[in-house]
Amino acid sequence: FLLAVFHVTDLNGNKLTDESVINYIEQSLALQSLGSVHYGQPNDFSGSTALELTGTDRIGLLSEVFAVLSDLQCSVADAKVWTHNGRIASLIHVKDSNSGARIEDVQLISVIEARLRNVLKGDNDIRSAKTSVSMAVTHTERRLHQMMFADRDYERKPILESVTTNSPVVVTVQNWVERGYSVVNVQAKDRTKLLFDVVCTLTDMGYIVFHATVNTIGDRGYLEFYIRHQDGTPISSEAERQRVILCLEAAVKRRASEGVRLELSTSDRQGLLADVTRTFRENGLNVTRAEVSTMKETAQNVFYVTDVMGKPADGKIIESVREKIGLSYLRVKELPSLVYHKEGGERDEQAVGMAGTVLLSLGSMVRKNLYNLGLIRSYS
Repeated sequence: FLLAVFHVTDLNGNKLTDESVINYIEQSLALQSLGSVHYGQPNDFSGSTALELTGTDRIGLLSEVFAVLSDLQCSVADAKVWTHNGRIASLIHVKDSNSGARIEDVQLISVIEARLRNVLKGDNDIRSAKTSVSMAVTHTERRLHQMMFADRDYERKPILESVTTNSPVVVTVQNWVERGYSVVNVQAKDRTKLLFDVVCTLTDMGYIVFHATVNTIGDRGYLEFYIRHQDGTPISSEAERQRVILCLEAAVKRRASEGVRLELSTSDRQGLLADVTRTFRENGLNVTRAEVSTMKETAQNVFYVTDVMGKPADGKIIESVREKIGLSYLRVKELPSLVYHKEGGERDEQAVGMAGTVLLSLGSMVRKNLYNLGLIRSYS
């Protein structure tokens, strides 16, 4: 039996009034209650080749990656790039720029992998740089979590100074051996997909989540989970407990949108991404996160940038880059965690978060849906 109560707002903390959004939520929940998995309107990557990349992050790396793809006549249909603790993970969907079809030539794929691996290696990352062609259909953001987890980013130390203001991530783990489970508490700045990021990490680590409570107070999210191993046992050692803490801290911080958000909307063309990211590099801007998509020959791209030291980018440099790329194409959207100095010292902080309180109890139906989504291994 499941009892779940949700108090939700839009991203600006306002009450939902759009009937189409409310109806969509109701229909989606109705499908869930029937045991169906509803993804909304997913992107179709069936006609593209998926490339997975991991390695040591550095200034201008993304520019080099897109330059290689452009040189090899690969057009980027979709891409997501995350950086954390000096590591980079990217899932890029490409097509043949001449035919617009999936790249299936084995020799060409080998060349693409080798060229990208050389770029990722740089001068000192010979062992850890990896490139591969993914054949499985998976949730992009969950796959990025898995890639960075496999790369053990949670064990590494940040290379650049974070631009995020004081917003700590606090994770505690307590064993209730007599009850056969462990209690995990996560406190972090509230944002969209915070619950998703934590649950994905716990399940990918092999734990069963059978109860969760999520509270939002102000701009902070408070998440509590009851977990156990597949065999019904709780966390067994101090080393395992510390590993859970490190992994969950990393899971929350990976998606942290550090830097100025730059939104690019323009007609797509061969080499566009290579040119744009090269302009960033030449002007001393470091890309900390990127989301690239192409729909009906229009590029809709988002980049988060800092300066080369990981500090807030200078407003004059941002404006110079916008002029070079096109003021009407590249727009700036500031972040609440960033102090971005404009001319005159003006500071603008937008409060983005989900207000209210969400109480969630994961009963049998939710466990079944999480199983269908691939977030848990068993719902029995």
